[in-house]
Amino acid sequence: MTIEKLDYKDARYFSDLMCDYMDGSDVLKGFYGFDPALENFKNQIDLKGDHFPIANRNKLVDSLLDQYKQLDDKEHSTANIKLLKDQNTFTITTGHQLNLFTGPLYFLYKILSVINLCKQLKQQYPQYDFVPIYWMATEDHDFEEIRYFNYEGRKLVWDRESSGAVGRLDTKGLELVLKELRTLLGNSDNAQFVIDLFEKSYLHHDNLADATRYLAHQLFGNDGLVIVDGDDARVKKLMIPYFEEELLNQTSFKQVSKTIDNWPDSYKVQVNPREINLFYLTDELRERIVYEDNLFKVINTDLSLTKDEILQELKNHPERFSPNVILRPFYQEVILPNLCYIGGGGEMAYWLELKNYFDSQKVPFPILLMRNSALLMSQKQQQKLNKLDLKISDLFLKEHQLEELITKKHSEITIDFTRQRDHLRMQFEELHQLAQQTDPSFKGAVGAQEQKQINGLNHLEKRLLKAQKRKLSDYITRATALQLELFPQHNLQERKENFASFYKEYGDQLITTLKNQLDPLDQRFTTIVLED
Repeated sequence: MTIEKLDYKDARYFSDLMCDYMDGSDVLKGFYGFDPALENFKNQIDLKGDHFPIANRNKLVDSLLDQYKQLDDKEHSTANIKLLKDQNTFTITTGHQLNLFTGPLYFLYKILSVINLCKQLKQQYPQYDFVPIYWMATEDHDFEEIRYFNYEGRKLVWDRESSGAVGRLDTKGLELVLKELRTLLGNSDNAQFVIDLFEKSYLHHDNLADATRYLAHQLFGNDGLVIVDGDDARVKKLMIPYFEEELLNQTSFKQVSKTIDNWPDSYKVQVNPREINLFYLTDELRERIVYEDNLFKVINTDLSLTKDEILQELKNHPERFSPNVILRPFYQEVILPNLCYIGGGGEMAYWLELKNYFDSQKVPFPILLMRNSALLMSQKQQQKLNKLDLKISDLFLKEHQLEELITKKHSEITIDFTRQRDHLRMQFEELHQLAQQTDPSFKGAVGAQEQKQINGLNHLEKRLLKAQKRKLSDYITRATALQLELFPQHNLQERKENFASFYKEYGDQLITTLKNQLDPLDQRFTTIVLED
């Protein structure tokens, strides 16, 4: 059950850039294409359809069917994969790192956003088909970001060394994480499902890409989710001309730099481009390619290639060239018949830097949509909130602001000296008029005395507030404890907790409820009370 929706600008945890984008600010109009509204998707369909060749569809389908060979119970996903051969089929995509056991809770919100948007689009445009896509960040090499997940305040860490692309990383050592998770979860039926899911995902697969695909498929395969691993030579062949352009002309650097030069001063630049936005990728390493002394060099290695040599390497082994954060979105849009990318605030921020580059390469820029954000509450927590006479929006306040709100709400004494300050100013008004008739020193003395009296009232007001806080400490303790339950470490729940914390209590109902309550085109923060 949804109990409250909140504008993102009132939620405190979202950047001005994202709030302004969702409000349709004119300042940002030049940095993207169509606004994320249902009626604009027909324009995007026409644009993408005109620029996406059938040959790309066939290579994509062949690659995906091969990637799905090892999965069972895949009829919904493979049916969607085969639909991609049809020129009337388009995708809605989200991407995510290969975080251990999905990582933060918002992984679910991303996936459900693409699934739900595909359903809405099918209702609006029944002549077309829409396929939800999860793009695995298999070529990422930042292992530190993905090697753990949180379970009810406990950090479970995969303790090992790593180098190269994380998708190729073997799953050795994860039996120790499973052992710890088993101890924490207990023996309920829902807990056993979570334990079995972890074991079958990570202990029955040889690398992190296969493990993550299995995990996401078990959770969302019945919804027809298609999971894409871009670390595949067959689809990377489609990128050869673009990668060659990148190596020889550094076009992405030039175009993104042009965008950054025109970036509004009020917003932070999310990412800065390199002169060459490609890595060289093998099983052991993923290192940047740089151009120095008329040679293409792979940093931290002895590998140096001439222009002819690197172009031959690209032609023979496109899988050895890996896009960075600037080129990865472009890679996705080249190989997918994609209409819309759904992501979090950080992702949206760097996508907004890329339109000039897309335009220069004549590749349609997708509609950008902020993923759903949500706060999950138990019925018991809702009851606590009601007893404290608070709204969900109150819990988004900083702790000292929440304490002050509760004190003023429950105090039998009015803790507001506004009337007294106004009365004092009226008294001093007569003295100010008198001061106008004498020398400047008296005028200054009146002003100083007035400020002294105002400061005294302010001090007394703070003393009264502090005294009432002590008197109402029980209310404050209960409220701040509830706030920490729902905002762990004073952060959004979705950025800290793992889905396992909730699946243990609610089982399949967790995902069913989220699917029913989250509307991807409703750009507000959603609070959901999970039924016992």
